[in-house]
Amino acid sequence: MTNGNVLTFDSLVQSGMLFGMPDSFLRTKAQDIFDTELPEPGKYAVGNIFFPPGSDKDDKIIDCKAILERLIKERSLTTLGWRPVPVDNTMLGKDPLDSEPITEQLFVLNSKNLPQKKFEQELMRVRKMAEDEAASMLGPESGFYVNSLSGQHITYKGQLTPEQVSQYYLDLKDPTFLSHLALVHSRFSTNTFPSWERAQPIRMMCHNGEINTLTGNKNWMYSRGGIMESPIFKDDTGLLLPATSDNMSDSGNFDSVLELLTKASNRTLPEAVMMMIPEAWQDNLNLSDTKKAFYEYNSCVMEPWDGPAMVAFTDGRYIGATLDRNGLRPSRYYVTKDDHVVLSSEIGVCPELPDSEVKVKHRLEPGKMFLVDFETQRVVPDDEIKEQVATMHPYAEWVEKGMMDLSNWTESVGTTREPMDFSQTNRRLNMFGFSSEKLEMLLLPMAVGGKEALGSMGNDAALAVLSDKPRQVNDYFKQLFAQVTNPPIDPIREEIVMSVVCPVGPEGNLLADPSEKHCERLVVRHPVLTLDEMATLKNHEYKKPDGAVAFNTHTVDVTFPAGSGVDGMLQVRNAYFKCSAKSFAFR
Repeated sequence: MTNGNVLTFDSLVQSGMLFGMPDSFLRTKAQDIFDTELPEPGKYAVGNIFFPPGSDKDDKIIDCKAILERLIKERSLTTLGWRPVPVDNTMLGKDPLDSEPITEQLFVLNSKNLPQKKFEQELMRVRKMAEDEAASMLGPESGFYVNSLSGQHITYKGQLTPEQVSQYYLDLKDPTFLSHLALVHSRFSTNTFPSWERAQPIRMMCHNGEINTLTGNKNWMYSRGGIMESPIFKDDTGLLLPATSDNMSDSGNFDSVLELLTKASNRTLPEAVMMMIPEAWQDNLNLSDTKKAFYEYNSCVMEPWDGPAMVAFTDGRYIGATLDRNGLRPSRYYVTKDDHVVLSSEIGVCPELPDSEVKVKHRLEPGKMFLVDFETQRVVPDDEIKEQVATMHPYAEWVEKGMMDLSNWTESVGTTREPMDFSQTNRRLNMFGFSSEKLEMLLLPMAVGGKEALGSMGNDAALAVLSDKPRQVNDYFKQLFAQVTNPPIDPIREEIVMSVVCPVGPEGNLLADPSEKHCERLVVRHPVLTLDEMATLKNHEYKKPDGAVAFNTHTVDVTFPAGSGVDGMLQVRNAYFKCSAKSFAFR
């Protein structure tokens, strides 16, 4: 909202633009400042760097620059020099002005004459190591931030309103600033604290919506970090980890993992996006068998990053967008007769574009991908790019050979469970914390009607984490902000887009090239195991056709005398850790 020169709520707005490298503009600046002619595109890189506010008055900016220059030299690249980015901050409000960073451009030459992809990988290594070193020296929220460092694209962003971006960054007013692509983003912060560095686009993407599975996604990325090894970076893979952080927004974490998949593995950008945001495939009769096999295989490699979200992405060669499988965010695109492409989450962003100039007008459908390939200079249809990715490896054959279905396994071994002793029912319900209220108001309607009970009364019971009474484990889990404000989604009412099928067991190396080893996991069709399935898990080994053991379990007793208190719990915990370590070593 604007009112003359006075801005209200501007401290909560973040906006930015990512451009394909404006070669003619940067070539002119390099000639003027460094008296040097830049090499051909792809043989140099330029990055926009945020330095802490006021760091020009102390040694912080010097220290940060020294870190980057040293790391660039260590990779046998060359620092050409630094260029202060001219800005006009007269329109900023108090909060953005107080936190305004110093922005400078870093010019790097590809003096080793590396191939383009290898050059981008080395630039990512430099940036990641510089961020870690600066964070250890200045703190994680110091204000040092590398907006972009690439030979393909450059980002201008900040705690700015959309109108302010081109007013603030004077580069964007220069008539020689020309680019073949742009990602433009703006948002009003609601569930994240606004800052200059959290503005989007980030390094490879921007998005409309939120990642509701973020906590799980981050935890899984942390947990698999110990077995990740990049075929490109090899022993230096640890320098790129962890890929996720609590200091980043959901978009920042998504972008970081997307960059890791595309630069630390041999995956293409469309393939990585398909892995992270799969379309609904399990009950989709219109999906080809090859694509189903690709998605089923990759469900064993990585969990989905679920929205609702519309994600736009680019690496310089491709620019595109995808809508998550639920389709709860709008997205429309136009292709004009002179081959310009416009895609936006809103209608009417180009009101001056007459319908007579539009060749194609359509919406992005749930789970679909819109992709422009600048190398082939065309819009690639969703089916074509996905079939191309899905046929790169024999995914169907790997899935058939490697995946183990718990239900089928249980039927094949003919497990018979021990009869239930119903005389112990009340004792067990009490032991596991079931109250009469939960039995009558929650479980009974589910058992009788097959649906969850609904109610409108408030819950004045103490939060489990603050309660001094024993509580069930599930009481400690609460919905996040975005989960409360979006429509409920469950595998019964929305079975076409949601499933509770889950692969369990040891994972493979996320960054390794795809192989049949990645899908050798046990598929559980429902989070509630039947007694037969539990008996199968406890009493049988799953063997491959060649007789080798593919999956087995160990039962660990974690009970302890109630009177032993904390000491008893610690004793059984330590015994559990020792037993688990032996089991994992056996696997």
